[in-house]
Amino acid sequence: MIAKATEKVRVRFPPSPTGFLHIGSLRTALYNYLFARKHGGEFILRIEDTDRARSVPGGVESIIRTLEWAGIEYDEGPQLAPSPGLRPSSPLGRGEGEGKGEHGPYVQSERLDIYKKYAEQLIKKSKAYYCTCTPQRLEELRQAQMERKEPTRYDGQCRKLSNSKLQIANSSYVIRLKVPRTGKTKFEDIIHGKLEFENKLIDDQVLMKSDGYPTYHLANVVDDHLMKISHVIRGEEWLSSNPKHILLYKALGWKPPQFAHLPLLLNSDHSKLSKRQGDVAVEDYIKKGYLREALINFVALLGFNPRADKELYTIDELIDEFDLAKVNKSGAVVNFEKLDWMNGSYIRHMPLDELVTLTMPFLPTDDMKLARKVVALEQERLKKLSDLSEATEFFFVEIPHYEPEILIWKKSPKESVAPNLQALHDFLSDYDGTWDANALESAIKLWIEQKSRGVGEILWPMRVALSGRLASPPPFDIAAILGKTRTLARLEYAIKLAKKL
Repeated sequence: MIAKATEKVRVRFPPSPTGFLHIGSLRTALYNYLFARKHGGEFILRIEDTDRARSVPGGVESIIRTLEWAGIEYDEGPQLAPSPGLRPSSPLGRGEGEGKGEHGPYVQSERLDIYKKYAEQLIKKSKAYYCTCTPQRLEELRQAQMERKEPTRYDGQCRKLSNSKLQIANSSYVIRLKVPRTGKTKFEDIIHGKLEFENKLIDDQVLMKSDGYPTYHLANVVDDHLMKISHVIRGEEWLSSNPKHILLYKALGWKPPQFAHLPLLLNSDHSKLSKRQGDVAVEDYIKKGYLREALINFVALLGFNPRADKELYTIDELIDEFDLAKVNKSGAVVNFEKLDWMNGSYIRHMPLDELVTLTMPFLPTDDMKLARKVVALEQERLKKLSDLSEATEFFFVEIPHYEPEILIWKKSPKESVAPNLQALHDFLSDYDGTWDANALESAIKLWIEQKSRGVGEILWPMRVALSGRLASPPPFDIAAILGKTRTLARLEYAIKLAKKL
């Protein structure tokens, strides 16, 4: 079930600027983007900022910047205003929600007159009504229903009153949808199939709040219609609200779009994904050094996998393969170990120079030559770019500090550590061959053999002396990057420590 061949595909992503873009929201944006590109359609960004209490400064800019980072380009939507100085743009100013496209403004707080117009139309058609119930009465009603263990909903007291403006002249009021008391509301969802809801169980939803702002339900329906949205692709949490939206379309005399409600994202314990159990903001993943290609690939497969024999996809492959009919109904478990595996795969296959550029913010140096050597050494082991900082820290300090006990190789006598390190130091001090990993490995291993020493007795304390760690890259690779002078200095420091054992 998709758009007819004669119908232009138009989809939208309507986030609220409440602080950060959730990984689930990134998936919603991506699925809308993939669907639009697959069908030669248009992808619209709309900012739903009518909940003023939850909107935060910089929220819109954060959303747009994150979408830009992800490579999800919208065809219509708000644009950031140019600003002088180092930063290329600044947050939206009043009136800038017009953006690019013919159906703006694309910021809901700039469309209040539009919502008011359609709310009043519903009043005139007796499809909605004014409600002057006080917050105190509504709370008392809610408490009474809870005590009786009934579903909490409005009791319809104001349905019986005349829709005359005289009755609201001196009152605070909202506008509510007049939901039919009988019958069923039916619709078909691309993912969930045919669904129906008893109208008597649907609340008389508030459409316009007392502050003149619309609720999500009215603004969403009005905007989707006026912006000619053909498909509403959103999270499953909105599935229970869909009957209200269908009733609104019917009340306004409009044809509803097609709907596809995406499965919930779940933690490993199958609870709903939340910040309490891990990072959920896309910004968190960017800061940790996850590559765009990996994160997009990962979220694309949360509830959708076109082929059992393949897990790594380019964006063009995802566009070609994407099919809403193949999206699962059941919740998708977010396996962060799989994300690490994917990210590591993309890192290993990335051209070194490109990877070095991306890793520079994670390294305490501006020396590109040194950074290139360090990144090349760790490329095969990295899972995310932020790992590089901790894994290679010892390259960027004068001398790494560690407990002398870790210089001891297994059951070797501690008295042998200092003499072995001194012998290695003397050998390398006199060594005049090529100072690279392969040459050093050949020369040192030959020297060990000639001196009839144990390999571990020499290479283990050498590794610790150069890195200060129990686990590190091979000591020959470390020495090659450090250079002869720094290598000898670290061996000298280790010898001093070993003499204290």
